[in-house]
Amino acid sequence: MQTETTPTDLTLSRTTWRKSSHSGSGDQCVEVAALPGNGRAVRDSKDPDGPALLFSAAEWRTLLDAVR
Repeated sequence: MQTETTPTDLTLSRTTWRKSSHSGSGDQCVEVAALPGNGRAVRDSKDPDGPALLFSAAEWRTLLDAVR
């Protein structure tokens, strides 16, 4: 049986966050971090210490399919 690590097990402050190279300098964008198991975390670039949305790999794929 394969066990998937859940994002809640992680310390997000140690995660590498990235934002689009198309983002301006106004901090009006989101940042995305890769998580183990191909999940993702998303946060507001204006509030890096604030909450993050956590997505499993399947949820992330569903989100990307919906916005494309």
